Amino acid sequence: MSELLVQSQTGRKLLGMYDLLRDHFGPQDWWPGETTLEIMVGAVLTQNTNWKNVEKAIRNLKNHDLLSLEALNTISPDELAKEIRPAGYFNIKARRLKNLIRFLFERYEGSLETLLSKKTECLREGLLAVNGIGPETADSILLYSLERSVFVVDTYTYRILLRHGMADEQMDYHELQGMFMDNLPEDVHLFNEFHALIVRAGKEYCKKKPLCSDCPLGHWEKGPVLP
Repeated sequence: MSELLVQSQTGRKLLGMYDLLRDHFGPQDWWPGETTLEIMVGAVLTQNTNWKNVEKAIRNLKNHDLLSLEALNTISPDELAKEIRPAGYFNIKARRLKNLIRFLFERYEGSLETLLSKKTECLREGLLAVNGIGPETADSILLYSLERSVFVVDTYTYRILLRHGMADEQMDYHELQGMFMDNLPEDVHLFNEFHALIVRAGKEYCKKKPLCSDCPLGHWEKGPVLP
């Protein structure tokens, strides 16, 4: 991706990071899911758990014909909690899912087609107003489910940039996100792959106790963010 035109040194450094990760890990092809709704549900369920547990919960929903807007709208929170138990924090996540589904019906009459027709800024504002949907979950829905060019920031993003001198401890979600979105082309595929690669690097190498000697970013240029 280094052939992409970027105007800033920060952008070039980020693309260098992307190239190193992609060369090492290969394409990630995120997000696992067959439909817009399934990916949306997965973005809520994956909070504070691993993807294998999410897959079990989604399989339960599919097996009981519950992975539709109508079914999720009518099922009680208690019954939904039972179905998504493998994802952990199931009572909390059931309420959050119900809040999201209620939002889709109240704002968009339960129509994903209507949802998809709206501008990204409007969608993000609405999602963030849903109780239990924070910036990372909202942006995951926008990027992976609705295919909008919004970069997702998570703990791994912060940790990797901090350790490589491109972030400081005071930077918030919006500032970290802006580093990518202000310096890279607005490209859904690039943002999709880049975030997935960062997660992969974080899980395998940039752990709380880092494995720097084996990390593909071991020779990535370090230094402060440049204009």
